[in-house]
Amino acid sequence: MIKKIFFQSIFFNLLFFKEVFGAESGGMPQLNPEFWISQIFWLTITFGVLYIVLSKLILPKISLNLELRKSQIQDNIEAAEKQRENSEAKLKEFDDIITKSKLRARNIYQEAREKALKEINLKREALDKQIDEEIKKVDQEIKLLKKSAPEKINKIAIESTSALVKELIGAEVNSSSISAIVDDLSKRNGDKYYGN
Repeated sequence: MIKKIFFQSIFFNLLFFKEVFGAESGGMPQLNPEFWISQIFWLTITFGVLYIVLSKLILPKISLNLELRKSQIQDNIEAAEKQRENSEAKLKEFDDIITKSKLRARNIYQEAREKALKEINLKREALDKQIDEEIKKVDQEIKLLKKSAPEKINKIAIESTSALVKELIGAEVNSSSISAIVDDLSKRNGDKYYGN
């Protein structure tokens, strides 16, 4: 701001003082009208040469440089756009792969789950069959034991009674009479003990 005021004051001082206009007679030949034609000639030559140098040498290089920069920027923008499109395509491809992988994993899980459930059901059925067979076998054995139990008990009763009587009396009793007594008791009280 101070520089601007300083230069304005110098300009107005030069413009309004009489000494400036009086300089043509004394020491400033550029303000003398007789030298104006040569000054205009050299001014035209200087600015013409400057114009030709600028327009033919410097400005074409600057414009070429600007065009190169512009084309390079445009190429970079196009390359960035292609990279963005490629990135978007890759992202979409990866999303598709992830989605397909999730579906495949879900299907594999479902198949494995169904297979495991089938195997469990088959093993359960086989185990149930084995248990049923074992239960049937045990039931048959129990029935056989139940059928043969009275005879065995009677036999044991006969043998133990005969041994007991021998011990008590000291004489041997006829086993057929003991057998008849045990059979008789067994027939009378069989329902009570054997559930027949």
